[in-house]
Amino acid sequence: MKKIYVIHSTAFDYVKNLYTPLKNISEFEFIFPHEEGNDSKNSTELIRSCDIVLAEVSYPSTGSGIEIGRAECLNIPIVAIYKNGSNASSAIKFVTNNFLEYDDLGKDLDKIKSIISNIK
Repeated sequence: MKKIYVIHSTAFDYVKNLYTPLKNISEFEFIFPHEEGNDSKNSTELIRSCDIVLAEVSYPSTGSGIEIGRAECLNIPIVAIYKNGSNASSAIKFVTNNFLEYDDLGKDLDKIKSIISNIK
């Protein structure tokens, strides 16, 4: 089972709009950094222990950028997702070719599963 570290800004309701929908995907093990028990751990070690990073990049975030950079330096594949109409940084294209623009994350879970499944 692929282990996936989830990166995101804290500028939105990530529990409702990110964690809850992703928990409906049973094919992968997700690590949610701001979930109880994970928020005090070293993110570098958590990222290193994962197969893939899923980065929600709809909102600017210095912390997310740092974690995305760590994943890139560790050669961990990155999947970037962003909400339709958001102003995601164009710099993300320099660290991944795996993108998904979504309207409603809960309705696009099959697309996320497909992208993740195709990463070796």
